[in-house]
Amino acid sequence: MALDADSPAGDADLLARYSAGDRAAALALTERLVPQALSVAQRLLGDRVEAEDVVQEAMLRLWTAAPGWRAGEARVSTWLYRVVVNLCTDRHRRKVPQPRDTLPDHPDGTPGQEARLQARARQAALQAALADLPDRQRQVVVLRDIEGLPNPDIAEIVGVSVQAVESLAARGRRGLKAALAGRRGELGFEDDG
Repeated sequence: MALDADSPAGDADLLARYSAGDRAAALALTERLVPQALSVAQRLLGDRVEAEDVVQEAMLRLWTAAPGWRAGEARVSTWLYRVVVNLCTDRHRRKVPQPRDTLPDHPDGTPGQEARLQARARQAALQAALADLPDRQRQVVVLRDIEGLPNPDIAEIVGVSVQAVESLAARGRRGLKAALAGRRGELGFEDDG
């Protein structure tokens, strides 16, 4: 049976197959986990290249942990996202403040130049506001509101209770709202009053 990212095999099963030497299982698990891990890392770091480095390091750690993996103790995806979040936190703390840049363009050909510039300005403003949040609030907002992970998974990834996730998310959203409040007109949002 050919394995791919949509294979019905579970992540733990694919990891066990990889540990037994099945390269197709490694490829399927990589295709399944890397896109969201990369999205999380890019949102937390604001830099595609650094995010790719973080995800590569996290995947290397997963492959290293594979032989001793104990199925049922943690979900593979949750474990990987926790490693990604921790690596991003480490990089964020070491990072010397530099001018904020926008995320790279991903032109799809449909919006005009003005719409692309507006979207880029909004993305840059969001990224800057996210960068100013405390680490845990930023992690929870990215994992919950941008990546759509459920609270129990976020609690496990970040290492807090579900109630703490809810509190961190609320405080993070308030922080983002306050940081972006004075920029509504500049970002092309009509002022609702």
